[in-house]
Amino acid sequence: MSLRQYPGEFEQVVLLTVARLKDEAYGMAIRQEIADRTGRDVGIGSVYSALDRMEAKGFVSSTLGDPTPERGGRAKRYYRLERAGVLALHRARQMFTNLWDGLVLEREALP
Repeated sequence: MSLRQYPGEFEQVVLLTVARLKDEAYGMAIRQEIADRTGRDVGIGSVYSALDRMEAKGFVSSTLGDPTPERGGRAKRYYRLERAGVLALHRARQMFTNLWDGLVLEREALP
């Protein structure tokens, strides 16, 4: 299996956020949900870069909404988790589960 089939950590965060937001998954909402749920204040450019990479891989797809006056006549781009993205998340979860299986790390022993 190629590394391309395993999304990186940030890609997993974005994919899971798109799944969580469902029909409301657009750039700023994704960024805010990540901040709210993880405490990570990520740049909007990082979110869009990850979304672009994952759209190229077929993990997500996007559509443009209607332009709104509140956005100066610009439309929001909404993202949807695709089957390939769901499968990639499951593969990544299984990989980490396999790696953690039977492993015990003592927190006190860490620097």
